Amino acid sequence: MSRARDKAGDTADFESAGIGAYSLHYQFAVGRSAKSVESVSLKSLFERYGDLLWEPGSHKYNVTAFIHELHTLLVAPEFSVFTDEMLDSLIASLRKRGNSNATINRKMAALSKLLRKAFKMGDVHSLPEFRRQKEKSGRIRFLEYDEEDRLFAAIEQHSELYHRFCIFLVDTGARLGEAISLRWNDINDDRVTFWVTKSGKSRSVPLTSRAVTAVARRPEQIGPFVSIDQQQFRAVWNQAKLEIGLATDSDVVPHVLRHTCASRLVRGGIDIRRVQMWLGHQTLQMTMRYAHLASHDLDVCVPILERHK
Repeated sequence: MSRARDKAGDTADFESAGIGAYSLHYQFAVGRSAKSVESVSLKSLFERYGDLLWEPGSHKYNVTAFIHELHTLLVAPEFSVFTDEMLDSLIASLRKRGNSNATINRKMAALSKLLRKAFKMGDVHSLPEFRRQKEKSGRIRFLEYDEEDRLFAAIEQHSELYHRFCIFLVDTGARLGEAISLRWNDINDDRVTFWVTKSGKSRSVPLTSRAVTAVARRPEQIGPFVSIDQQQFRAVWNQAKLEIGLATDSDVVPHVLRHTCASRLVRGGIDIRRVQMWLGHQTLQMTMRYAHLASHDLDVCVPILERHK
């Protein structure tokens, strides 16, 4: 009874001070004094911790868009407790927008990372339970050689730099941000080292002869592709798609060049472990998406199944 009276007294004190009982929470931890938790928003948390949690590059560019979208979808943008109900509401809203489970998982991964940091720093009172949505093993689009020739020729008409950039991407399997972040010291003869990667781990790959030409040194710049703006590049890419009749193919995005590199390695007989190392995948499961392309491995089965008269 005394505990209930104390709680009621605390609430009365808040209300007499002009503070609603719902607007202030306390966070307790062993060995620490109580800390008040004021209302925050996803937008303000990202402004506070975005640069700490994500390095500059295409991944951070995507995360920025994710967090701002989730901020606008919240019924109550200001919060001090992020509940399971709030999380469920966000997922439902994303589904109504046509987001696949794979896309939802990427957005939830960014949200989880931001909220865990905020919770650790005492900005939010509690965290929801994040559960990974089941993903389908969707079709992987890659370019055939004739498609590459037509697309690259159209891009070259707009920009010689973008043309060289595309050649480098398809022959190295690099992500856009990895290639743009390259510096001259990262390129030695016929080999390149990517330091700014999605996994945070560096990797080195050898260069094809045309990739070597694509990164020919230009002293006035600190790297071969540092002057490229991703939005401008994507605009030229989309225009080139339109010109060669691929405008309606939503899978033909710049990342298709990475898929194309991987598919050519697998179809050429390179074992899946080497492909994993080449692409810099953290797990073999990520690379196994391309394993079905190695159909020639099954050719030895046909003679066994043939019926002999």
